Amino acid sequence: MDLKEIKQVLKLMDMHGLTEFRLERDDEKILLKRQGSEFIAMPQGVAVQPIAPQAMAAVPSAAPSEAEVVEKADDSLQVITSPMVGTFYTASSPESDPFASVGAAIGPDSTVCIVEAMKIMNEIKAEISGTIEQICVQNGQPVEFGQELFKVRV
Repeated sequence: MDLKEIKQVLKLMDMHGLTEFRLERDDEKILLKRQGSEFIAMPQGVAVQPIAPQAMAAVPSAAPSEAEVVEKADDSLQVITSPMVGTFYTASSPESDPFASVGAAIGPDSTVCIVEAMKIMNEIKAEISGTIEQICVQNGQPVEFGQELFKVRV
């Protein structure tokens, strides 16, 4: 992979809010991670080198469309995480009731929140059944891919 291709991947990561990109082809392996507003490149066996954000390009997002569910040490407590980088909203509008609140019963098809990414409002489904134990972020707060949104008692 040459420098031009890496710059294009970095621009695509920036445009689509991706925080990590991994590529393995033949004997080449590269891992690009975003730390804050800077990117770092981690080719296998090479020291980490910061790359200026001005040298980035855009790649289509391969982020999952639904929230990921991660099991915690307590088997009856599961976490709903953000499937993308964006802004967390508890309701479809400021005047609307929140989709989910502490103590609310939810099912796999229940919408629990919205994550806005690039002016697109993405409804996040629970994908599990249970009771909301904790809302881990505040309305209007920016969230990262994989960040905990809700703790659910199943």
